[in-house]
Amino acid sequence: MTLRATSAFCLALCGLGVAAQAQDSCASGKTLTEDTLTIATGNPAYYPWVMNDAPESGEGFEAAVAYALAAEMGFSAEQVRWVRTSFDQSIQPGAKDFDINLQQFSITEEREKMVDFSIPYYSSAMAVLTTQRVIDEGATATIDSLKGLLWGADANTTAVPMLTGLIDPARAPLLYGDNTDVTAAMQAGQIDAALFDLPTALYLSAVVLNDGAILGQFPADRSDNPDQFGMLMEEGSALKECVDAALTRLTESGQLAEIEAEWLSQTTGVPVIE
Repeated sequence: MTLRATSAFCLALCGLGVAAQAQDSCASGKTLTEDTLTIATGNPAYYPWVMNDAPESGEGFEAAVAYALAAEMGFSAEQVRWVRTSFDQSIQPGAKDFDINLQQFSITEEREKMVDFSIPYYSSAMAVLTTQRVIDEGATATIDSLKGLLWGADANTTAVPMLTGLIDPARAPLLYGDNTDVTAAMQAGQIDAALFDLPTALYLSAVVLNDGAILGQFPADRSDNPDQFGMLMEEGSALKECVDAALTRLTESGQLAEIEAEWLSQTTGVPVIE
């Protein structure tokens, strides 16, 4: 049975009530609505986090994680309710109209002063952003090939030492004032490639660059201090302990890694650079 078929089977099984035990779980009495887990996503929600802007399908990385978490906490698929929120609105302090929110929220000290975060459900890989021209000229997702490219980097970030540590290119990278300048230089053909976290690279390749492409991604454990995404909750949420415990079980069982492989590696088609 394929992973996607297994996921669909699990959702169907949950729908029959096998996982419908919220009233007896650690989440009992801690959700906005009893026996319901209210989950927020963006408006709209984008690929590959949610497919076709339909989180209720369970397709897409964050949609699949949401349903896996719900099942682990004792909620059936029918007990999950979706709402939409803006990113900026969600990170503000105050009461929320959701129990948890998955919207690629990076966990930061500043945000943790206003809201609660779960333990990380995703550590962002670093990806190689380039153009189709560079790929057509023979660039491949190997270290040897990457060494020969002309790189650009934001001089104000850790991009240069990261490049040195991950790739050690043959030529010194060209330095720019910010990442906007880096992508403009790539569009103009002044540089071949740059490193970005995978979510940013996916966005830039699809929206900003006319012929943008992602050559490959490094495993998250190859990066220093990778960007980590957490599920956002109202500050002081009584649900945080339950969410963290469920995420820990999903991590230890390998299910979280399987979901990541399906939706952020196989679906996006971004090869891993070893």
